[in-house]
Amino acid sequence: MIVLALLVLVLGVTVLAAVILFSRDAGVGMPVHRCSTAHLQAAYPFMTEDGLGGRGVYIGRQVLAGSFSFDPWDLYARQLLTNPNVVVAGQVGRGKSSFVKSYLWRQQVFGRRAAIMDPKGEYGAFAAALGVQPIRLAPGRGVYLNPLDPGPGSDDVGVEEVLRRQSSLLQSLAAAALGRDLRPEERAGTDVALGAVGRDGASAPTLPQVVDALLEPDPRSADRLRTTPGALAAGCRDLALELRRLCDGDLRGMFDGPTSVDVDWDGPAVVLDLSELFHSDALGLLMTCAAAWLQAAVARPGAGKRIIVVDEAWAILSNLGIARWLQSSFKLSRAYGVSNIAVIHRLSDLTAVGAEGSAAVRMAQGLLSDAETRIVYAQPPGEVQAATTLLGLSRTESELLPHLGRGVALWKVGQRSFVVEHHLGETERALVDTDGRML
Repeated sequence: MIVLALLVLVLGVTVLAAVILFSRDAGVGMPVHRCSTAHLQAAYPFMTEDGLGGRGVYIGRQVLAGSFSFDPWDLYARQLLTNPNVVVAGQVGRGKSSFVKSYLWRQQVFGRRAAIMDPKGEYGAFAAALGVQPIRLAPGRGVYLNPLDPGPGSDDVGVEEVLRRQSSLLQSLAAAALGRDLRPEERAGTDVALGAVGRDGASAPTLPQVVDALLEPDPRSADRLRTTPGALAAGCRDLALELRRLCDGDLRGMFDGPTSVDVDWDGPAVVLDLSELFHSDALGLLMTCAAAWLQAAVARPGAGKRIIVVDEAWAILSNLGIARWLQSSFKLSRAYGVSNIAVIHRLSDLTAVGAEGSAAVRMAQGLLSDAETRIVYAQPPGEVQAATTLLGLSRTESELLPHLGRGVALWKVGQRSFVVEHHLGETERALVDTDGRML
């Protein structure tokens, strides 16, 4: 009966449209139906967005439409996206963490491995379900990750590319610690210090070795810059002392030695648990060091399609130097088949990193250009304007944001928009639960 009623309604709409067109053409004088685009969907109720196709991970159902699946690599191959990166934003408790975890879990079926930056220690159940032991970082635990590791694919990447990555990381860390851009002599000093440490080629350089090379440059390094060792040391002293904090200061014992953990990079996931450091004033520096170590291993030729999750990404975006590093990492995603997922609470996090119009704000906003998939869960009314401006939302989409229910998100995929209700299976609920203590 329902199907018959729908067919009758469609036939009626079609006949009415034909009568109107005939009347207008015949000069009968019946007025032509007019409506704004805001009401067009009511005039033609059966014209709906057909989704992205059935390939990839099942996410849930579109509101008032059919099922919704998503795979950034498939969409890139079909030229519906120009990059595979994703930004997820949403208020606490609206379902963004549940989505990310279930998305990673479902991607296991397709052989997509994950590397996860977990600042709050919320991926323990997820890791256990995959048979993975999280790597817990904290001073004194005896776990060391060398952010200057070239990674297992360094021979395929090439020496010059490895040096470029190491130099970019060091300069970003130093700029973040100093709270300013590096001076020319500091940038050059970083490069020659890396070159001096790596001359033996026997092992990966470490941060303490680089700091020593900056504090006491050798004559060959000074000659390269047409200066003296004393002048080079004076020009790079502030930079060296700030990097020293990661080696001998309050942050020592995590990134100041050779990597001490044996990781199965061909396993289902690698989880870095930074929960003991979450309230550190240097969280952004620590997350950047950890992310650099992850990416050196994951972003390599022939590694397969990988997903890198940076949760609480505001900690990295809050500083211009390391925001630059993160953006450069996003730009490498296509070359290595990596999909980066940055998770934030509010879109205004991208404008709160500096003064209006500043380089920091432009850099943070630029991440949206390098992440063509934006998934926005409910935002408070005060955040709607920032979301509208940054994402180019329509009036209807803007009005919708504060009223999205739990688990419902506005998806902006390339130039298309969807409202999707995320569905969880019974076996997934225990993996994604972050409310256990409240309930």
